[in-house]
Amino acid sequence: MTHLLKKKGNAYALIPLLIFIFTFLGAGIWLHDFYALPAPVAVLIGIIAAFLLFKNSTEENVATLIAGCGERKIMTMCLIYLLAGAFAVVSKAMGGVDAVVSLGISTIDVAYFPLGIFLIAAFLSTATGTSVGAIVAIGPIAVDLANSSGASLSLIAGALLGGSMLGDNLSMISDTTIAATQSLGCELKDKFKVNLFIALPAAIITIILFYFLGLNSDITAEAITKTSFEWVTIVPYILIIVLALMGVNVFSTLIIGTVLAGLIGYFGNHFTVMEFARKVYEGFTSMTEIFLLSMLTGGLAAMVDKAGGIDFLLHQIKKRIKNKKSAQLGIGALVGFTNVAIANNTVSIVITGGIAKEINEEYNLSSKKTAAILDIFSCVIQGILPYGAQVLLILSFAKGKLDFMDLLSNAWYHLFLFLFTLIAIYSTFWDKLVKRFFKL
Repeated sequence: MTHLLKKKGNAYALIPLLIFIFTFLGAGIWLHDFYALPAPVAVLIGIIAAFLLFKNSTEENVATLIAGCGERKIMTMCLIYLLAGAFAVVSKAMGGVDAVVSLGISTIDVAYFPLGIFLIAAFLSTATGTSVGAIVAIGPIAVDLANSSGASLSLIAGALLGGSMLGDNLSMISDTTIAATQSLGCELKDKFKVNLFIALPAAIITIILFYFLGLNSDITAEAITKTSFEWVTIVPYILIIVLALMGVNVFSTLIIGTVLAGLIGYFGNHFTVMEFARKVYEGFTSMTEIFLLSMLTGGLAAMVDKAGGIDFLLHQIKKRIKNKKSAQLGIGALVGFTNVAIANNTVSIVITGGIAKEINEEYNLSSKKTAAILDIFSCVIQGILPYGAQVLLILSFAKGKLDFMDLLSNAWYHLFLFLFTLIAIYSTFWDKLVKRFFKL
């Protein structure tokens, strides 16, 4: 009977986790802003509920919470977040972001604004690890180009959204990639290779589509002011990608990239040594929310798991899984629905990562492929949520000249990425190709 109870779990134990999700969701709906209530505070409310509901001693609950917060993979994830934040802030301070945008914008032919914006956003978000950062950097310029040239604002906005989410999904230093790989226990470079084999065909079709749409567009010529930039400021971004693909440890990769960006910034008179140190710390603090969220969520998950909540959830999911393919689709659906509830792709992966790993091991799935599916589904859903940060930013830059449905109808990359992900899940031929090309 005890074994059966352990296997089926305890639905009651999920209440603290649901309190966290619905507190975050409810605050977003009530305040019309899903980022008004800091996520770590919502998790803390869930933790307090766990202390009140679970019939263990306070000392035992505290011990479980601390063990969950300090779990090795959680701490590894948190340290990577700090280093990724430092690299992003230092490389931006030495002019890297401005250089990428200037290079891209100054070389775009007026007929191909959507294609150019898609490619710039893809590179910038891949290099910096953030879709929001890419949209903030490119968004105002993209809207101005559309307004002054007569190019389709909805098409350009869709290109910006697609390109930014492409990079966010593929980036070696994206918080979604870090969360997915650490949760599944696989290497960044291996997840990247599997992920690329899904995302690249989707990106190529999107590029071809934008090319022909630009070729047949009716717009006026637009003189673009070319701004000067230093090519060397782009080098740290390229180095990060190369080192990661070579299999260099992620800690070493981020430290080397940050130091190189610091040297370029120092010798380029962008900042002094002390200013460089402050930028590194600024990068650390920029990751405070996701650091605390990951740590506290790990603690809450440990408490819920000990009470049988995770076992119950796994039991319910497994009843609906028939084979490996439905297991992979189930993992994607789980993180997707979680993302619909809380409108944050990284948080969704952190919440569902442990469950995904359990299913992955139960059905002997590829951890690399599961990590890619986890990341892709979260990014696809995040990119089409009307209350997601990415969509809200683009709509705000458009200043009333663009509505959500116009933007969604031009989010071509999201559609193609979703279709190719389904192909990757259900096609055995796809698995054979990946093994042949990447020896995985």
